[in-house]
Amino acid sequence: MILWINGEFGSGKTTCAFELNRRLPDSFVYDPENIGYFLQRNTPVSKNDFQDYEEWRVFNLALLRRINSEFSGTIIVPMTVVEPRYFDELIRPLIDELGARHFILYASRETLLKRLNRRLERGNTWAKARIDRCVSAFDSVIVGEKIITDNLTIDAVVEEIAKRSGLELAPDTRSVTRKKFDRAVTLIKHIRR
Repeated sequence: MILWINGEFGSGKTTCAFELNRRLPDSFVYDPENIGYFLQRNTPVSKNDFQDYEEWRVFNLALLRRINSEFSGTIIVPMTVVEPRYFDELIRPLIDELGARHFILYASRETLLKRLNRRLERGNTWAKARIDRCVSAFDSVIVGEKIITDNLTIDAVVEEIAKRSGLELAPDTRSVTRKKFDRAVTLIKHIRR
């Protein structure tokens, strides 16, 4: 099963993905950004957004199809996709052909700004500059199972995704301190812009 976790920057996609991975036996987090960064570093003409490379969409779709055919567990994909054509080229085939579940973690602009500031994104950052575009896309053109995260904890979002997907989570036996530490490490490892 593929779980695509879409949403605005700061909505909790990556944190939820790794929390799901910790609690779902036989699961794997697939990061489409890795192909994007590869393309940006290995082509003479760099694009501002790696999703604009047709190869990014083609390679990720091909690789997710292959992993899905060879891996019997749950593949968790945290990635914001708001361009309708890119959604149709990458996520729609996964839904139609492989039965992927597409979740949209959604929050208000104010909540997103608070979250991005908490992760030390001060000033007008790349992620902040894209909030309005993301909110607009998720309000009107990108379809999926929306989870409003403004007043939900990460644990509640993870449990909601699992429930809607028919997946049983292993108990989380970590202490509060360990959980905070694990989430901080995930955040630090995935801040790229």
